[in-house]
Amino acid sequence: CQPKSFPSQTIGMIMTTRASSLLSFLALCITFLGTRTAAFRSSLLFSASALSRKTTAANKGWFEPRYYSRSLPALAMTSYPVPRREEDRVVYAGAAPEGWDASVPRQSEESTEKLLDPPVAIKDPYGWMRDMKREKPEILDHLKAENEYTQSVIKHLEPLQKKLYDEFLSAIQETDYTTPRPRGHYWYYTRTFEGKSYRQYCRAPKTEDSFHVEWDGKAESPILEGEEVYLDVNLLAVNKSYCSIGAAKLSPSQKYLAYSVDFKGDETYEVHVRDLENGKDYPLTATGESKPLETSGTVFWGKDEKKLFYMTMDPTHRPYRLYSREDWQSDAPVDKLLKEEPDDVYWTHAYKSLDGQYVFFETASSETSEVWFMKLEGESNEMQCIAPRRTKVLYEVEHGHGDWWIWTNVDNSPNMKLMKAPAKADCVSEWELVVDADGKALFDGNIDLALDSVTTLQTHVVVQGRYGGIPRVWLYDLATKKLERLGFDEPAHDVGMTTQYEFDTKSIAVSYDSLVTPLQTIEIPLSGSSENRKVLKAKEVPGYEKELYGCDRLHVRSRDGKTDIPISVVYRKDVMDKVKAGERVPVHLYGYGSYGSCCEADFSSTRLPLLERGMIYVIAHIRGGGEMGRSWYEEPNGAKYLCKKNTFFDFCDVAKYLVDNWTKPEMLSCEGRSAGGMLIGASINLNPELFRVAILGVPFVDVVGTMLDASIPLTAGEWVEWGNPNEEKYFQYMMEYSPMNNVKEGVQYPSCWLTGGLHDPRVQYWEPAKFVATLRHANPNSKNPICMKIDMSAGHFSASDRYKYLKELSI
Repeated sequence: CQPKSFPSQTIGMIMTTRASSLLSFLALCITFLGTRTAAFRSSLLFSASALSRKTTAANKGWFEPRYYSRSLPALAMTSYPVPRREEDRVVYAGAAPEGWDASVPRQSEESTEKLLDPPVAIKDPYGWMRDMKREKPEILDHLKAENEYTQSVIKHLEPLQKKLYDEFLSAIQETDYTTPRPRGHYWYYTRTFEGKSYRQYCRAPKTEDSFHVEWDGKAESPILEGEEVYLDVNLLAVNKSYCSIGAAKLSPSQKYLAYSVDFKGDETYEVHVRDLENGKDYPLTATGESKPLETSGTVFWGKDEKKLFYMTMDPTHRPYRLYSREDWQSDAPVDKLLKEEPDDVYWTHAYKSLDGQYVFFETASSETSEVWFMKLEGESNEMQCIAPRRTKVLYEVEHGHGDWWIWTNVDNSPNMKLMKAPAKADCVSEWELVVDADGKALFDGNIDLALDSVTTLQTHVVVQGRYGGIPRVWLYDLATKKLERLGFDEPAHDVGMTTQYEFDTKSIAVSYDSLVTPLQTIEIPLSGSSENRKVLKAKEVPGYEKELYGCDRLHVRSRDGKTDIPISVVYRKDVMDKVKAGERVPVHLYGYGSYGSCCEADFSSTRLPLLERGMIYVIAHIRGGGEMGRSWYEEPNGAKYLCKKNTFFDFCDVAKYLVDNWTKPEMLSCEGRSAGGMLIGASINLNPELFRVAILGVPFVDVVGTMLDASIPLTAGEWVEWGNPNEEKYFQYMMEYSPMNNVKEGVQYPSCWLTGGLHDPRVQYWEPAKFVATLRHANPNSKNPICMKIDMSAGHFSASDRYKYLKELSI
């Protein structure tokens, strides 16, 4: 997805859970590919026999285009909807064309690149599908027609969908809980219940330093003695088609809860405060108005219950203002604007230091950042700057023990280095590398060690990053200056620090899993040996037998002859035995490769139905991601700006390796989501013959059409990710890979499944809609169908209801 968090942070962010665990519509691949018997293969959807059915005397194919009116027939549709084309419709790249809104910039204020002048016209025959208000009848009718067509195509698969849904459910413990974590006098955790779509937020009195769960597995039984429910999302979601919690923050005294909630899927959040003593809910309203206060989802408390902090968005859905609110429970609350970022290229984020002493306002593009701070104790209510922004210098900050702990690429280091300085304004001249007892820098920004985040505690600093392409966690003892890396047995895995509420703590907890090991929460002591660890909770996966599965970390040489592309592979051992014996088997290839974000080798129970049907699952850690550090992402050898094509070349090179060694094109499927959908679109344009199936989830496929128009949410901030096609430097290069502008005619594309969300603010619904129409128009006689499913009540992250999500996945 296109992340709102900052580029030096790994985006497990980017989704409701870690990105590589959210796999959209894999069941479709099972239908295409996943089978262990010849009899089942013969009934595959879109098989040659099905596609050879004739429907007219003219001998036209089953998937012949059908022009439609708003009056749609109730019977099953046998041909796809064909939207009208406006052949003379164009968009312009370059200088502002005649009639352009002067308030919408054509390039960033900082750019010195030359605009195309005169502007260049780019055909956009389906541009009429764009409707920012989502209310034009013709467009809504078209989307509904697409959904009806798709449903008619897959209707005969309903028994299989039901079976897959049951398999997904059988592999999760529906009534479950998360690992309790301490905060003050309570343990905090969440619970889920069989038949309920959303979670409950719970807490229980903390009487000891450790907890003991003696739970009988029943929904009515508490996890810990004295359990109380302080937020039930199931109740919030009553009569709502969508419900997603953005933040849930407890006040310092733990008497109040401030939470943000999105009821539409467009990532606009209301804010509520709940009195945990009497259960009363206070919905916050906009100043001087009765309508709900609309925020970016960020909300947190000050030093006490008197003051709240929240962020608002500009018209392009960019978080840009930080406010404080006093007297929040009164009819006349007092709001104060603390900081604003006017530049559309910069996205902002606000947070409170773990020790509770400071509020930070961070503003950043993918290349440049700046951090402002305000001390919560004291007379000053003004934000101050730690270090003014400098082009292509990124830095992030946490506070601890009177110092700023800073991770930064200052002085052009390949990766982020760890530095510190006195906690004051304008201190850049005092930044110094953090060293060990021997005076050696811990993280000096070298190419081998990638640093992602820093958490300061009373006695230690916890550093998270990567080494050898694998996530790592280090503990730095402030007293001894000793640095220790936590070790784990499996060579390829995912590990990261869990939620940490307390600055003064004797231990931390990390989450750990791998492609074959379900999620565990492990307690790590900060004093003594870190090897004295304790598994606090291991996720139950009913019916899963770990010994039946294997996983590998391999490398594929890219076409440049020098770059090794890591791939993570998971499979049933008996299936890999067939491969070793020379048999070709179905393979599913997943990738992302943008923003420096990482696809981790983690566990997913929804992957099991694929593996059980004889498929091998492969994650390609291609350039553009951050798996091998920032050089894997940045120019000149990564995949950004004028080397973005490396992302697509790497993916196709991995596909060719799989075809040469394990599978064949008619048994290879591929998948990507959001910017990963762009990856799939570009890859099937490059090598359509390599794939039998392509899944494009909420795909960013109209790269040039979107990036030349800053009125579309996210666009201006993305100029420092892809380049700006309005500028001479980037126009031609971006035109050469933008999926929408490179669809080939007369080519057999793979069967394609595209998804979108009507209220998606990150990748607009019209991108998949236009791409589907473009693919069909270019290849009207293709035997491979192209289907699209638009969720009319969700946004970028699909269904918020966990059962609806699994039902969508089973499709």
